[in-house]
Amino acid sequence: MSESRKQGGRTSAPVGFREISAQGGYRVGVATLDAQATLNALSLEMAERLAMQLDAWAADPAIAVVVLEGEGRALCAGGDLRSVYHEMRDHRGDGAPRRIARFFEREYGLNHAIHAYPKPFLCWGNGIVMGGGMGLLIGASHRVVTESSRLAMPEIVIGLFPDVGMSWALNRMPGKSGLFLGLTGAALQAADALFAGWADYHIPHARKQQVIDALARQAWTGERRADDLLLHDVLDACHVAPDPAQGPLRRNLDTVATLCRAPALDDVIGAILQYDGADPWLEGARDALAKGAPSTARLAWELQRRTRHMSLAQVFQLEYQVALWCCTRGDFQEGIRALLIDKDRHPAWKATHGTEVGTAWADRAFRDMAADFPVPASLRALAG
Repeated sequence: MSESRKQGGRTSAPVGFREISAQGGYRVGVATLDAQATLNALSLEMAERLAMQLDAWAADPAIAVVVLEGEGRALCAGGDLRSVYHEMRDHRGDGAPRRIARFFEREYGLNHAIHAYPKPFLCWGNGIVMGGGMGLLIGASHRVVTESSRLAMPEIVIGLFPDVGMSWALNRMPGKSGLFLGLTGAALQAADALFAGWADYHIPHARKQQVIDALARQAWTGERRADDLLLHDVLDACHVAPDPAQGPLRRNLDTVATLCRAPALDDVIGAILQYDGADPWLEGARDALAKGAPSTARLAWELQRRTRHMSLAQVFQLEYQVALWCCTRGDFQEGIRALLIDKDRHPAWKATHGTEVGTAWADRAFRDMAADFPVPASLRALAG
């Protein structure tokens, strides 16, 4: 049996860390999100603790590989929206609430660090992986989904936008699927996550301990390419190919392309809202867009267009500005209120689709973002 050393108790902290002894004096670092009452929603404290430990493990030559997991029914269901709501509601004065600005700065810095991590990084994406959870998963070098995984960027229902670097990731999906998911927040399960490039392996959740034990038996080298291959071999040995028929995105890829083919957002929205087929997944996506925030749809459209040729670092810098704009002038507060606070599910969005959130509106909004929300030094310093 491998030997574990705990660094912080899982029972008292929302994120805990342990190290597992492996061959040759190497160790496996395991980070566990454990805020199960909120489905491991990422708070500022969690982001800061996780970033600090990942930095320490990156600098420790004895750590061969890092694993990120979540306790309970989720890897991470998103950001800690209740805390963000109360910060927005109680804020008085110009600019964005300081703690919210710090949260997005720290979250996006953490997301970028995972993309650029210098060692093999395994993210075990079991259960709900949405919003901020996607920011933890998408950049990992080795990404696992399970039979219960449900992945999505559902910001359309809360008046934010697909952030955490997903402007970059959605642009790299097959066909028009990235645009469709950004506009509708439709969820993917394992088969489609693999098809879309959001995950690399499908492994039954019951085999997670088997994977961890196998990591302790590997002859790690400390050399990135060799250790990437060792981790791949462990995961590939447990991989179970999901049934492609269980992937509604793949099944409907041609329909999605037809719905999203127009060069103007209003025409794309009109096509999706007029969908009258019998596919439940497409119907759910249509209904979510119909009820969602028009400002989110416009921001998602604009971000995919404006970030197409940006580096990942530049994407995070722009997303930071857009996020603070949403918190101070957009629909984010109202979206959280309707979904999580009052739970009436009847948000009073500030605008409707069409000219109210047209290209002129977007141009003004992006000019205001650039002028009013300077990118902090930590995000300016990210490697392009």
